[in-house]
Amino acid sequence: MVYQMKNAIIGYPGNRLLEGVSLEIKNTEKIAIVGRNGCGKTTLLKVIAGKLEVDNLDSDEEFFIQADGEPSIGYLEQISFDKETITVKEELRKVYERIFTLRDKMEELTSLMEVEASEKLLEQYAKVSDQFERLGGYTYQYEMEQIFTKFGFELSDLDRQILTFSGGQKTRIAFVKLLLSKPDIMLLDEPTNHLDMPMIEWLEGYLKKYNHAVVIVSHDRMFLDRIVDVTYEIEHKKMKRYPGNYTAFLERKRLDYEKLCKDYEAQQKEIERLTIFIEKWKNTPTKVSMTRSKQMQIEHMVKIPKPMRFDTRAMHAKLQPNKESGKEVLKMKELEIGYEAVLARVSMELKKGQKLAVIGENGKGKSTLLKSIVGQIGVLGGMYKFGRDADWVYFDQELLNLDESKTVIDEFWDAYPSLTQTEVRTILGNFLFTGDDVFQPLSQLSGGEKVRLSLAKLMKRQANFIILDEPTNHLDMIGKEVLESMLKSYQGTLLFVSHDRYFVRNVADSLLIFENGEVNYYPYGYEEYHEKKEKNLLSNTVHLRNEKRDELSENTVCEQKIMTGDQQSYLSGKEKAKRERRLVQVENEISVLEEKISRLKLKFSDTEIATDYQQLSELQDNIMKEEQILNDLLIEWSGLV
Repeated sequence: MVYQMKNAIIGYPGNRLLEGVSLEIKNTEKIAIVGRNGCGKTTLLKVIAGKLEVDNLDSDEEFFIQADGEPSIGYLEQISFDKETITVKEELRKVYERIFTLRDKMEELTSLMEVEASEKLLEQYAKVSDQFERLGGYTYQYEMEQIFTKFGFELSDLDRQILTFSGGQKTRIAFVKLLLSKPDIMLLDEPTNHLDMPMIEWLEGYLKKYNHAVVIVSHDRMFLDRIVDVTYEIEHKKMKRYPGNYTAFLERKRLDYEKLCKDYEAQQKEIERLTIFIEKWKNTPTKVSMTRSKQMQIEHMVKIPKPMRFDTRAMHAKLQPNKESGKEVLKMKELEIGYEAVLARVSMELKKGQKLAVIGENGKGKSTLLKSIVGQIGVLGGMYKFGRDADWVYFDQELLNLDESKTVIDEFWDAYPSLTQTEVRTILGNFLFTGDDVFQPLSQLSGGEKVRLSLAKLMKRQANFIILDEPTNHLDMIGKEVLESMLKSYQGTLLFVSHDRYFVRNVADSLLIFENGEVNYYPYGYEEYHEKKEKNLLSNTVHLRNEKRDELSENTVCEQKIMTGDQQSYLSGKEKAKRERRLVQVENEISVLEEKISRLKLKFSDTEIATDYQQLSELQDNIMKEEQILNDLLIEWSGLV
C-alpha cells in the first residue's frame, strides 16, 4: 500500500463535494476516478497531491491519511517552469540531477584512483557506478529524446527556449517532464487533452507498463478501458470502488443496483408483512408476546436504504434536418489549406448522409480544413464547393461563437429572437440549464456548460450538414454518450474532427486521415481501419524478411560452384533424399524463425521498452541472436536449392 485515505470530507468552504471518502493506492495500480462534471474529481487529486486540506476538523468519524514512507507524488498541474528563457533540454535535464551528481562523483573517484588505486576507492566507485546504472545513467539521453519525440516534437525543439512554444505545447512539455520524473504516484487530470491519436496510443502503452501507481481523471472511455484495473466512481457526494476497467465498472454498477433494488423490495415486503401481523394481533392478550417479538424483529433489522437512481441527467433534443440536401454535399479537389505555407492537400467528395471523421496528428491541418470550408480562413489553392441545398452549421472547439458578456438566456434568444421565452427556456432546460441557471453570465460557465449551450444553438438550426471541431471536449461520459446517440440517428451529413477514438468508432462510417504527410480517405469506420493497420504492419514485417532472404539467396547462389551434369550424376539416390529432407527441414526452421523475429520486432516497437531499458537491451540482443541464426540458415538453404 503506497497511500491510504479513510473517511475524508473534501470540498471548499460552503461547498462540501465529497463525504466519507476512502481510497487505497497500491504499488503499481492504475486507478480511474470517474463521475459527472463538478462532482469533485479534480479536487480529490489536489488533496492527494497535498495542494488542498481535507475538511474533517469538525467530524467525529475516524479519519486518517497515511503513506508508506515518503512516496513521491507527481501532478501535472504542479509542474511549472520557473524560467521560460531556458531551453527545453535544460528544463528536462533537471529530472536527472541525481544522475549528474553520481556522474561527477564517478569522475572524482576515477581521478583519485589514478593516484592511489586502493581497495576502498574501488569499492566506493563500484557502489556509485551501480547506482548510476540503476538510475539510467547510460540511457537517460535516449529516454528523454524518445519520450519527447513521442509527444509530437522534433529533436531540434530541445534547443528552443520554452517561451517560444504555444500553451498547448508547454502543457505537453510539462507532461514529458512528469513522465521522466517517474513519481511513485502519478496523478493525471484529463491526460489525453492536447494529444492526438498516435500520442494517446503511445501513452496507453507507456502507462500500462509503468511500474508505479497512476491515478487518472479522464472522460476518454477507450483510454480508461485499456489502462486501468480499478475504478472509483463519485456520485451523490459518495465514492465507491469497483475492480476492473471502465466497461467492467459500468456492468458491475448495473448489477449491484439491480441486486440492491431487489434486496430493498424484499425487505420492505417483510416489514409490511410483520407490521400487518402486529396491527392485527397487538390487542389480543394471547398474542402480545408474539407481536412484541415481531416488533423487535423489525427494530433489529439492518435497514437497507432506498437505492438512489443513477445520476443520468443529460441534454436531449431532436437532431433532424428541416430539409434534404442534394446527393453531393461537399466536393474538394486539390484543396490546399494552411496559413502562410500549405499544410495539406485534400481531394474527396462527401455524400448525403455520410458521417466522416477527420483524424490524425496534431498540427497537420485537421481543424484548418474545417475553418477553410466554413470560410474562417482563406484557401491557398485548389477548390471546394457545397452541393445543392447544402445547409451547413459549424461548431468551433474554441467556442468563439459565444459572447461572454451575455447571460445564457440572452445568448440563445439573440440567435433565435422569434421564439417565446417559454420556448427558449424549454430548449435550454433540455440542455440542463434550469431555474436561475439561465441567468448566469457566460464568463462564469464551465467548459462543459459552454459546449452544451453551443450545441443547443447548433441543433436548433436543424441544418442538413453539421461540421464539428472536437465536440466532445469538456463533456462528461454521459454527455458524450448522449451526443453519440444524437449523431448516430441524425439523418443529415456529418463532418467532424475528434481525437476521441471511442466517439469516432461509434459515430463515423468513413475516415479522412492526416498521416505521413498525406491526407487519405477510407470508406469504412475506425474499427476496420485499426484492424487493417495492424495486419499491414505484420505483413510489411514479413515482406521485409522475405526480401532479405531472397537477396541473400541470390548472392549466395552466385557464389556457389555450379555442378555439371556429370557431377550431378555421381550423387547417389540416398544423398539426394538426404539433401531434400534437409531442405524441407531448413525451410520449416526459416519459416518458424521469421515468425519469431517478426513477433520480437513488433514487441521491440511496443511502448514497454520505453520504461524498461534492461528489457530493451535484452530484446535487442535476442533479435540480433535470432537474426544471426536466420542468416546461417539462409546460407545453408541457398546451397541446398
